[in-house]
Amino acid sequence: MNVGERVGVIRGARVRGPGRELLPVADGDDLVDVFLLDGDIVDIAPTGVLSADGAVLDADGRFLIPGLWDHHVHVTQWALAAERVSVLEAATAVEAARRVAGSPVLADGRRVGVGFRDALWGDAPSLALLDEHTGDVPTYLINADVHSVWLNSAALRRESMPVDAGGILREGPAFEVSRRLNDVPADHADALVAAMARRAAARGVVGLVDLDMAWNEEAWARRVAGGFDTLRVSFGIYPEHLDRAIAAALRTGDPLRDATDLVHVGSLKVITDGSLGTRTAACSHPYAGSDGDRGMLTVAPEALVEVMTRATAAGLSCAIHAIGDVANSHALDAFAVTGATGTIEHAQLVSASDIPRFARLGVGASVQPEHAVDDRDLTDEVWAAQTATPYPLRALADAGATLLFGSDAPVSPLDPWAGMAAAVHRTRDGRPAWRPEQALDAATALAASTRGGSTDPATIRPGAPADLVLCEADPLVASESELRGMTVGATMLAGRLTHLS
Repeated sequence: MNVGERVGVIRGARVRGPGRELLPVADGDDLVDVFLLDGDIVDIAPTGVLSADGAVLDADGRFLIPGLWDHHVHVTQWALAAERVSVLEAATAVEAARRVAGSPVLADGRRVGVGFRDALWGDAPSLALLDEHTGDVPTYLINADVHSVWLNSAALRRESMPVDAGGILREGPAFEVSRRLNDVPADHADALVAAMARRAAARGVVGLVDLDMAWNEEAWARRVAGGFDTLRVSFGIYPEHLDRAIAAALRTGDPLRDATDLVHVGSLKVITDGSLGTRTAACSHPYAGSDGDRGMLTVAPEALVEVMTRATAAGLSCAIHAIGDVANSHALDAFAVTGATGTIEHAQLVSASDIPRFARLGVGASVQPEHAVDDRDLTDEVWAAQTATPYPLRALADAGATLLFGSDAPVSPLDPWAGMAAAVHRTRDGRPAWRPEQALDAATALAASTRGGSTDPATIRPGAPADLVLCEADPLVASESELRGMTVGATMLAGRLTHLS
């Protein structure tokens, strides 16, 4: 078989994850045949019992799981990262400046570096340092958390931004610079997005939530018209576009008009505080080493209630960015007051009294487990004085909250297996597990990586969509390294192969 073909029967598979308990076999390791028709699963039987009708995909005893979702991606920015230089491994500001200075100049005359993490550098980024290494070529380094951008003088002049000694823009101005950097010709962006989607399918991804800071309906209508059919997509809407969305009668869950059932309207996305890496997340206690700095709210609580009320009345759910414990409290308050549905994005630092409110209010926790591994040292240092719980995955799950896993790509790579490994094993690179009491069991992590999340996961059963993945190892017992290195043999979207190895 080839990518693009439709599968009629998956022969000889071992089912894992949600739906396994419904199998018509005595032993969960018994092989089954899964029959597909018109994009759905229509039957499951012990292998060889029923005759095959249609193209056969031999599983050869591999493990069949529901298709995986990434619930938080900045699609264009992640796709563009493929042609930007990574400075993630830079241990100092000097090293980061040298790396970006040695990178090629892009077609638009800029150099762009991504992934710097300055919070634990021994030296400080400065305008003079970046100018020294990069000269007159407009040069931009985007923080790994995308909440700050380090620019040289040439870039600041190009963007008509005020020049100061640091050359660092944070929050709103940083997002504006990222929007400008992402504003590349549509054909160029769409080609990179298509390549990104193929790489995602090769990791077992069948769908994602696109939270690009743009008018996403137009971009996805264009991509679908151009033949995009690799992933399901739910796209976000930002407050500056809310009036336009309401005028266009966009409602959460509606399919993209005049296009395809693969793309649907998602939630209103509101960013209410900063980030850990930029030290701007709104917290109840000061950041260690600061002069009483507790981060910042970027949207006042009363303004958040107002915009969520308008969105809810218009039929839009809400995805509220909240990282610090103060921001999470205000976000939960706003959900309670407005009756809005949706998610809190990130939920990285949550007070003990707020953890049960997620389930009580029906608010999903859209979390990025790999961030906990990325940020473990930074969390232990700059949030040392915080009394709330950082990255409380187990606590949220135990309280009955719906967990929905994502990557926040480009903050972390779009790879659901890395997220599952981080959630279950709480480590990477052979280090001891970090805060292991917050680890999840593998079944919960797998469920959280599907469309419906941990409490309403996608299932393998008759009548369910045939969004399926064949993988080489059993994800329910895999080690940390096995999860991260998982080989995906095939990915199917409504029974159509989007990846085959």
